[in-house]
Amino acid sequence: MGDETATTTSTPPGPPPALTAAPGYQVRRLYQAYLAVWIRAVDPTLTGPQFAVLQAVEAAPGHDQRSMASAVALDTSTMADVARRLETRGLIVRRTAADDGRRKLLYLTEEGKQTLHDANLRARRLDERLLAPFGPERREEIMHLLTSLADHWEGLTEDF
Repeated sequence: MGDETATTTSTPPGPPPALTAAPGYQVRRLYQAYLAVWIRAVDPTLTGPQFAVLQAVEAAPGHDQRSMASAVALDTSTMADVARRLETRGLIVRRTAADDGRRKLLYLTEEGKQTLHDANLRARRLDERLLAPFGPERREEIMHLLTSLADHWEGLTEDF
């Protein structure tokens, strides 16, 4: 006799309503989808955090790793790893600060500038595709809501 409690269906079950009603679940879905399209549309070897660091270094060359980590929402150990990988790839240089040997100051190399420029063009096209279902006013509203939510959730981390 077979197991009579086993069910066979042709389609896998969907997520339960309690899960789909959870904002964290929807954010995770968005992020997973974003990572998948980033690899295909922007750069298969340049990660989102690496891209963010390159953007921050371009905007504020010569600032130290710690302040750059804060600017791109990375913890300092992750930032050190990202900076080391970018340096190994020849996209940034890290120089020791003259007044404090523990501080590493970040600068883009010429290759880093070109890589960032090229990736930035593709990332902006991806942004357009990601928000394509919405008109300009709605896009601004969505970005405001996402920013407000991110700020709120980051603030919650201080409560725990």
